[in-house]
Amino acid sequence: MSPLQGTTATENCHHYGGVTVDTDYILLELKPVATLAVIVQKLKANSSRWLGEEGVAVEWQKGYGAFSVSPSMLSPVKAYIRGQAEHHRRRNFEEEFLVLLQKSGLAFDRNQPFA
Repeated sequence: MSPLQGTTATENCHHYGGVTVDTDYILLELKPVATLAVIVQKLKANSSRWLGEEGVAVEWQKGYGAFSVSPSMLSPVKAYIRGQAEHHRRRNFEEEFLVLLQKSGLAFDRNQPFA
């Protein structure tokens, strides 16, 4: 069991994820007792600890991006996560994240979108 799977199991939520070289894409089904900020903090801490034990140094960014998904969109989102390696051949994470922010209609500072 990976640290991501172990963390989500102990935090009472389910996950589906994909990883590229520098980015994790995780689809979480949070239970009412779960808090996104706490889950993300534990995912980062537990995976960092596990990777460190494996001799891999990792440094997480300070924040994270989170978007809600309706049940009817779960399959397309899973397909999107599976296709990340291909997506990143056409556009890097930063470009892709800006597109997601724009498509979601979220307000953000275009001069500091990752702040």
